[in-house]
Amino acid sequence: MKNTKSYLLVAICIAFVTISYGQRKSYKIKNGIGLQGGITQFDILTDNFKTKASTGFIGGMSASVDLPHKWYNVSYNIQLSESKVDIDAFQLGSLSNEFVEYKVFAADISFLLHVKLISNNLTLDVGPMLQYNSELELSDDDKEGYIVSGYDTLFTEDIRDITNFNVNGAVGLTLGVRRLFIRAQYIYGFTNMLGNLNKQDLSIGNSDKFKGNQSLMALTLNITL
Repeated sequence: MKNTKSYLLVAICIAFVTISYGQRKSYKIKNGIGLQGGITQFDILTDNFKTKASTGFIGGMSASVDLPHKWYNVSYNIQLSESKVDIDAFQLGSLSNEFVEYKVFAADISFLLHVKLISNNLTLDVGPMLQYNSELELSDDDKEGYIVSGYDTLFTEDIRDITNFNVNGAVGLTLGVRRLFIRAQYIYGFTNMLGNLNKQDLSIGNSDKFKGNQSLMALTLNITL
């Protein structure tokens, strides 16, 4: 009887070790470096100006971590972009308004969580982004001296000096197979992109504060090396 109990104890121990070893699989975490590039549609969401979204371009690199035993992957991204936006203005003596084009250059870094909807072939991407951008530059210097619609003395060149550091949030979808993916992404600015204009002595004839948030759509092609 004593031997029977000993054999039973040994059998249970062996079974427990076998099951534990079977559950503890060897997962291979893969790191990848990727290149990405595509087009953007940029706008500033504001009540101060009448704006119209315009197209630009974006490109950059990513470092991804593929976690096969998790329901998500992660990536770090560095992107450079040139985006454009049109702002309604008019020329002194003119009876009609026109949209004046501005451009802004930006460099951003982001950390994205890629939730696996269909394995690695379709993911929901979400994460924070830090951005440094240039001032709003007039695409055509001949548009200097135009007056921004809604104001009497605010010229198109007066609104160049926007906030340079911004915090954004990104959400999107990535679809693809193996090393080639298409990503659609929406980026929203949490910080006031026009906040720096409030620090300037702009004689605009009212006490309105400038407030605007970045809104950017990006469609990119991503290649993992």
